[in-house]
Amino acid sequence: MDKEQGRAILKRLKLKITPKRLEVMSCLGNEPLYLSADEVWQRIKLRVASIGLPTVYRILDELVAAGVITRIFQADRKQYYFLCTNQGHHHHFVCESCRRVEDLEQCVLGEGALETVQRSGGHVTSHILQINGVCGACSGPHQEASCRTA
Repeated sequence: MDKEQGRAILKRLKLKITPKRLEVMSCLGNEPLYLSADEVWQRIKLRVASIGLPTVYRILDELVAAGVITRIFQADRKQYYFLCTNQGHHHHFVCESCRRVEDLEQCVLGEGALETVQRSGGHVTSHILQINGVCGACSGPHQEASCRTA
């Protein structure tokens, strides 16, 4: 993702276009895998010397709330982030080996689940589905070479 694409996204979200926001978006937008806030900070602090880790967290949280960055959940309980430009309703497959994130277009939340919630007097406001596993490139016969180049 170049800076112009980042500007367009921020403008669409009605967020102020700042160099720090653009750097965070560019960093995540140029990776097909998820990163921690610390990894984002390590990659951009040389270009934006005045940025601190708390600022990176704040920007990431703003962009998660705006729906342009997805939070990725892992067993180590750290927070990871992935810039997802797919604005339609979808879920993600996350490779535990190479950290790639792929869109899943199908939603598995069926009518039965919605009916169960409605019968209890509630209503669904949102849901998150993340499927973790090992992608085909990582589980294939040449897994070490393909994962290291990812």
